[in-house]
Amino acid sequence: MATDTTSAAEGAAAGPGMPQLDFSTWGNQIFWLVITLIVIYFVLSRIALPRIASVLAERQGTITNDLAAAEDLKSKAKAAEAAYDKALVDARAEAGRIVAETKAGIKADLDAAIAKADEQIAAKAAEGEKAIAEIRAGALDSIKDVAKDTAKEIVAAMDGKADAKSITAAVTARMKG
Repeated sequence: MATDTTSAAEGAAAGPGMPQLDFSTWGNQIFWLVITLIVIYFVLSRIALPRIASVLAERQGTITNDLAAAEDLKSKAKAAEAAYDKALVDARAEAGRIVAETKAGIKADLDAAIAKADEQIAAKAAEGEKAIAEIRAGALDSIKDVAKDTAKEIVAAMDGKADAKSITAAVTARMKG
């Protein structure tokens, strides 16, 4: 048995080695290499590369469409931002107008309240003046009465005699100036 193994190893060593390096089969190998390359070329050029090209073209189209859509959305966003800014400016203007109207309304109410208060003050002042005039008139009458009584007492204290008519005439003449 050991001899069978040794003879098989010697036979393999005596053989040509790798079949690709055997010069007797090179013509056959070159023929099949050329046919394989031609088949691979036709398979790639007719089937694989057109599919790859269509996938790349579709991908490029998708990218182009997406870029166009993004540009369109960007312009819409700018338009929306401009509309928002315009609405914001309009809202601020409307708020300013409402504030001005409210201020004008409050001022009108305040002016009306001030006018009413002025009228009430003027009415109270007129009533006060009337009361003061009545008090003055009453005071003049009281002064006349006091002057008459005082003059009568003074004349009586001096042992003089005067009637009420003459005392009244004297006090009235003196009060007139």
